[in-house]
Amino acid sequence: MPIPPLRRHPVQRRSAERLGRILDACAELLDEMSYEELSTRAVAERANVPIGSVYRFFSNKRAMAEALAHRNLDEYATRITRRLAVMDSGPDGGGGWREAMDVVVDEYLAMKRGAPGFTLIEFGHPVPATGRPEQPNHLVADRLRVLLADRLGSGRTGGGGSGRNGSGGTGGGEGDEERLRVAFLLAVEAADALLRLAFRMDPEGDPAIVAETKELLRAYLARVLD
Repeated sequence: MPIPPLRRHPVQRRSAERLGRILDACAELLDEMSYEELSTRAVAERANVPIGSVYRFFSNKRAMAEALAHRNLDEYATRITRRLAVMDSGPDGGGGWREAMDVVVDEYLAMKRGAPGFTLIEFGHPVPATGRPEQPNHLVADRLRVLLADRLGSGRTGGGGSGRNGSGGTGGGEGDEERLRVAFLLAVEAADALLRLAFRMDPEGDPAIVAETKELLRAYLARVLD
């Protein structure tokens, strides 16, 4: 997913590296201060670039935070893809959608605990991506639906077929595709709220709430995916 909206997209490698340093600096500073305290000048100083380099890419700090949120989503997708590939290459040959959803939760927890700036920005909070306030979770849900397509069985992402279990399930029609889209959105919204609660209860994420969140996701999605 391309980083949104940049004043100028980097063409040369040096320019792309400078953009990366700017976003890295933004993330580091968000671990040290609130979003309200963040400034483009502070980011420029931390990244060791002229302030003009920041404004070359971003019109203001909100645009910079939005770009960081989208980069976080790309990193999240990469982490999930990497974990699923390791599972697939193992002796058990990977797993189904339940195992994949556990990976989805575990990689979110890993970023929440260790990714710079993630605690404040995540995939768009507290600075929503341009557009509807709920857009970040829509982006996450759509990305996960694509990433997990192979584990949803044929006919789960808009094609023909009768589903992995051969029991009819969703038949791949527009109504079934819409039901799947809504199901993933609701699952992401529910997980978002519950995992925020887990981190309010425990700085590392309350293990009991995390475990119950996984159970809730399995039980809810089974209505659609089984």
